[in-house]
Parts: sequence; structure tokens; C-alpha cells
Amino acid sequence: MATVNELSATARPKAGKGAARAVRREGRVPAVIYGDGKEPIGISLDFKELKHKIYAGHFLTTVCSLDVDGTKHRVIPRDFQLDPVMDNPIHVDFLRLGEGAMVRVRVPIRAKNADQAPGIKRGGTVNIVTHTIAVGIASGLTCTVMVWVTTLTVPPRLTPGAWSAFTAWTGTATRMTAPSPSRMKST
Repeated sequence: MATVNELSATARPKAGKGAARAVRREGRVPAVIYGDGKEPIGISLDFKELKHKIYAGHFLTTVCSLDVDGTKHRVIPRDFQLDPVMDNPIHVDFLRLGEGAMVRVRVPIRAKNADQAPGIKRGGTVNIVTHTIAVGIASGLTCTVMVWVTTLTVPPRLTPGAWSAFTAWTGTATRMTAPSPSRMKST
């Protein structure tokens, strides 16, 4: 089962630049909850708690349970903005999730066992061109795409069109095996 981040928030009665600055002066981060055919809600979150969740990783792909003044909202973070100098969060957008909603998220790609690949042993390198892939998933799942590159040699490359299959889908990891050499493209 996927982990759910628990966050507490307070409703913001006012919206706009001045109100957002006032919230930041109080040590909180302004945010908004939208979607699921309901009106947007302006909220504010605790700065330290939010910064910890963002820098812990997988923030944009993890379902959150927001407690806004006693009312629970099931959401997924859609975007967050960081201060360009201090790297502190200054705003967050949350998408409200309805029952059984499908969500399109960008999940990270991780290369596994690269040091065991014959191509690496012969002096090659693993060059990951894109670090995320857009995937439509059920709103209760978080995932990471794991690519095992143990069988790759030089000069072929592994492209999304050449992946043989999703061999396992666990909700937390997807494993893709390298295709047969006949399906690989040469560089």
C-alpha cells in the first residue's frame, strides 16, 4: 500500500499577493487546493513541515491527506515554487482527488546494476537522457521506474520503444528488462 503524507493546514480567508506575503511573514507557506469539480480553497501550511516533506523526495508523486481546520482532503501536490536564492518553499498547488481518480504524474527513472553491465566493463557509460517519465496511475499509488541495465552492451541503447515488458508492477517499483539485441537500436 502506498504511503500517505499527513499534513495539517489552516484556511486562508484572503487571496492575492499581499495576503500571501502576510502568511509567509507568519512562518507559513500559502497553498491552494483545486480540482474534482469543487471550488478552490486557499490554505497555509507550516513552513518546516512542508520543507521536510519536499526535500524528503517523491513529494509530487505521493498522495497527501490534508487536514484543513478539521476537514480531510485527499490531494496530490501538482507543483511547488521555491525561493530562487534560499531554496525555501514559497507556494504549493494541490490537486484534489476524487474516489477512484486516475492521475498523470511524472515518475523518476532509476538505472540499477549499471556497474555489472558488460558495456560498462568494456569502458562504456550509462547516459540517462530523461530522468522522469509521465505515467497515468491510480491515485493511491506511488511509483518509480527501475531499469535494470545488466544485459546492455556497447553500442546499443535502451529506448522506451524497445523495452520488452513491464515485468512487475508493485505500486512502489516497476521493473523493465532489457530487450533482446535484435530489438535494440545501434548508436
